[in-house]
Amino acid sequence: MNNLNICIDIDGTITNAYDWLDYANEYFNKNITEDQVTEYEIHQVMGIERHEYEDFYNKNKFKIHSEQKLRDDAKLIITVLYQMHNIHFVTARDLELETLTHLFLRKNEIPYDNLFVLGSHYKVDKAKELNCNIFIEDSYDNAIQLSNSGYKVLLIDTNYNRKPLNNNIVRVNNWKEIFLIINELSSQTKAV
Repeated sequence: MNNLNICIDIDGTITNAYDWLDYANEYFNKNITEDQVTEYEIHQVMGIERHEYEDFYNKNKFKIHSEQKLRDDAKLIITVLYQMHNIHFVTARDLELETLTHLFLRKNEIPYDNLFVLGSHYKVDKAKELNCNIFIEDSYDNAIQLSNSGYKVLLIDTNYNRKPLNNNIVRVNNWKEIFLIINELSSQTKAV
């Protein structure tokens, strides 16, 4: 078989990157726009202490994660990729969100082979365990960590990850680009 092992982050990768912003603006009485979200750490974006954001997140995480919207074409592309490749969702979400995450994927009819809710942003060990061929991510730090460990990363473009990339990272703007790159990688793998 020539199936690739495709590892995919969830938040900001298959879902819209700024779905949390309206909730946070209302909670903290702010008017931050998407263009102002230039850091991955939300407490820095909001100009608050980390513990204040953690309190907000812990009170609202089930609502935020159950109401997220999918990025354009994410469902379609993942459904097509699933026919030919192994799809492994690997998320840093809190462990207590595992059931909600399964339900979210099923509700949105997104096929997958496995879901790993790590409760940590460190994904290198899971990528190694899954023999990951390509990792789709939105976090710059995660992308750097994975790429430095030898993994090819597709970094889906956001305002908060526009920093210098290394040779193992390719910036993509949408899921159609992701599909084309994975098709190319798959055909190269078959040719070997």
